[in-house]
Amino acid sequence: MDQTMSLLELFELGGPFMWPLLVFSIATVGLILERVVYLALHDLRVRDIRDAVVQIIRRDGLEAAREYCAGLKQRRGAKTVFVELLAHTGMGEHRMEKAAEAEGNERVRSLENGFNLLQAIAGIAPLCGFLGTVSGMIGAFRSIAEADQVNAQLVAHGIYEALITTVYGLIIAIIALSAVNILMHVVDSFAAHVEKAVSDTITAVLAAGESA
Repeated sequence: MDQTMSLLELFELGGPFMWPLLVFSIATVGLILERVVYLALHDLRVRDIRDAVVQIIRRDGLEAAREYCAGLKQRRGAKTVFVELLAHTGMGEHRMEKAAEAEGNERVRSLENGFNLLQAIAGIAPLCGFLGTVSGMIGAFRSIAEADQVNAQLVAHGIYEALITTVYGLIIAIIALSAVNILMHVVDSFAAHVEKAVSDTITAVLAAGESA
């Protein structure tokens, strides 16, 4: 209870600029949780699909590979990439590659949803905190100017209150940037694996002699 009251007191001491920072913090947590859940629900493993598809192409042919991909769970992140690739096997290597690339880019864009907003919050939150600090410092110096007797405690208290918003803004920015970097690493890894898987699958199709 004391800790909760302490946080509330800090919030009140920070002044009106704590309200937009509160909105930024809630938005940051919400966006991070939404993206984590979204990525967790979309199975991003690619190698096992690639290995299975390549093996089926070599053993049973393209139609069997198409049936396998169609039977994959919808939540498999790379499913539609392989479906598009195998749908263009009779149109040449370039068309296969372009179809898979277009679908892969679409999948990556869907995974990156919300990243720009997190990056924007990471840039705006510290500025909002700094603006709150400047505003607080103006108020603190005004209080000092109006005081009959100035002492170190009065000066320190004013500066202490003014710096609260900067601290909160920096905390929000650190959390948002850290989350974006981690999530981007996951998506970039998925994109790299998809690119390699597409190359290997096209090679298997060409080796089977079934592309135009």
